[in-house]
Amino acid sequence: MGSRASRLLREEEIEEIKKETGFSHSQITRLYSRFTSLDKGENGTLSREDFQRIPELAINPLGDRIINAFFPEGEDQVNFRGFMRTLAHFRPIEDNEKNKNPSATEPLNSRTNKLLFAFRLYDLDRDDKISRDELLQVLEKVDVEQKMSIRFLH
Repeated sequence: MGSRASRLLREEEIEEIKKETGFSHSQITRLYSRFTSLDKGENGTLSREDFQRIPELAINPLGDRIINAFFPEGEDQVNFRGFMRTLAHFRPIEDNEKNKNPSATEPLNSRTNKLLFAFRLYDLDRDDKISRDELLQVLEKVDVEQKMSIRFLH
């Protein structure tokens, strides 16, 4: 008998996600298992609160911005496909990936898409500019986190 993740995720869905994100079959099933464990409502979607229960995000000074990246504007839930699209931006860059099919769209983990993704983390008001105030907010969060870490170590 297969795992819960492999039973609920159809093979054709896995193949589509592989093509779109570049993740392997085993990575997709492992991430689906993690996704379902985070889905406390058991409705096939994750809420912001589900993400906030992840300890690594809870302590990250940019955790709220990372969490927001999973949610298109106006949405308060993300399904597995959207979850995987966002995670694909964190995959390492593979320079030869685009050369496989020159007519294919640029991979989600391309340098350009990674830069756009990172830019959106800092562009709080989504005006396609990073204002001085937006940059200062990030720097202040990181500075506070560093000071807390230093105090903890001493």
